[in-house]
Amino acid sequence: MKKIISLLLCGLLVLSFTACGGNAGPGSSNNDAVDAPDTSSEGETDGESDTLTDRTQYDDPVESSETSEEQVAESTDVGTPAGSNILVAYFSLADEQYEVGVIEKGNTQIIAEMIAEQTGADTFSIERAVAYPTTYDGLLEISREEESNPPEIAGTVGNMDDYSVIFIGYPIWWGDLPTIVTVFLESYDFTGKTVIPFCTHAGSGLSGTQGTVEKLCEGATVEDGLAVRGRTAQNERDSAESAVTDWLRDLGYIE
Repeated sequence: MKKIISLLLCGLLVLSFTACGGNAGPGSSNNDAVDAPDTSSEGETDGESDTLTDRTQYDDPVESSETSEEQVAESTDVGTPAGSNILVAYFSLADEQYEVGVIEKGNTQIIAEMIAEQTGADTFSIERAVAYPTTYDGLLEISREEESNPPEIAGTVGNMDDYSVIFIGYPIWWGDLPTIVTVFLESYDFTGKTVIPFCTHAGSGLSGTQGTVEKLCEGATVEDGLAVRGRTAQNERDSAESAVTDWLRDLGYIE
């Protein structure tokens, strides 16, 4: 009888271990699981060039033809600043650009992000309500049309009064500010504020835009601007960041 009972107990133990073996333990694989797709972006290329006239003289990035609802929402309201009284507002385009090819992030945006990171500033991307063409030739044509037919901007800085210092960034188009940047500056009262221009270019430097900004921002103190070559911003990030750091230090915004 004891042998029979012992055999029965052994049988029950075997069945118990077999059942437990069917459950996946920590770190085990499950054939029914599906790996999530990798949505991370690869690479960051900028293509904003400089003065926009023709391919032999200038380079600038072109913004993508579609502006997502999320992008518009982001540009509509920069939110309440978390203790920052500095805003970096910039206009920047990607896609097909002179001198740098097809890019994912505009040259001016790259410089804007460097400034924001070093100063702790908020950022605002100046976007066209109807997106720009994605080809360089298309951008050449529409940029000329905008001189007599200014574009509408998608979104506004709802809390501009909270900022006492505004960095304004842009590529050089046709030797001057892009019309969309002029529209942006004409939309706000900068009286009593400090405005600091910066640009990306293909050899023209600020191209007299320091004076243009001073005229458009009447009542503001306009400090010396920074000009970074587009291909430097795009392909020589360390050199571009060094230039930004030296400039901000000279202005007294970082130590």
